[in-house]
Amino acid sequence: MLNSAVVISAGSRRRYLSVAEAEAEFGISRWTWRRMAYDGRIASSKVGTRLLIPVGECDRVIREGARPRLAEAVKRLPA
Repeated sequence: MLNSAVVISAGSRRRYLSVAEAEAEFGISRWTWRRMAYDGRIASSKVGTRLLIPVGECDRVIREGARPRLAEAVKRLPA
């Protein structure tokens, strides 16, 4: 499922992805990853100004289909 963006070398995987890397890898916007992290829906770590997401959390989001539903997005639109 993960492509070469996540692989450091043969047999060695990264433990964390930046939100930009998660966006490129999984097609979910960096703002959605940030919102899920800040809302506590996914585990994350702050290193300086960077927000890092464990690869396992990224996999879980995809596996569980944790993308925001359209109905939730529509509720946030101004009237």
